[in-house]
Amino acid sequence: MDETTVSSGAKTPVSTQDVASAANAGIEHRQAYGTAKTENLRDSGWWRILLPTVVGLFCLALLAFPIAILSPLLAKSFDPTAAANVQHTPLTWIWITMIVVEVAIAVVIVWGLLRIFMTQAGNYRNR
Repeated sequence: MDETTVSSGAKTPVSTQDVASAANAGIEHRQAYGTAKTENLRDSGWWRILLPTVVGLFCLALLAFPIAILSPLLAKSFDPTAAANVQHTPLTWIWITMIVVEVAIAVVIVWGLLRIFMTQAGNYRNR
């Protein structure tokens, strides 16, 4: 131990190795990777509007398609002159069951999408 320093009235030994490592830390080589100097890294905020809008429209479409396809089939099954009703094999219960099952599956998917995307978009508020 070559040198001693005085701090708060007490002497603490300092080695030349500590001094040399402190000097080397000041001249260490650093290199930046990427193009951060040329990229615009600021957030425009559009994704906070666009993402929930797109997810919301997708969720509405996911609920609307099964209902739009199966509702006319259900309405036609109530017609007494329909081919299935004339043969005494009503299909009303099939269309009701399919509507319930498909809407239930769509609700689970919509709930998951809203939980994933809407909670993340709400976490990044403008400051």
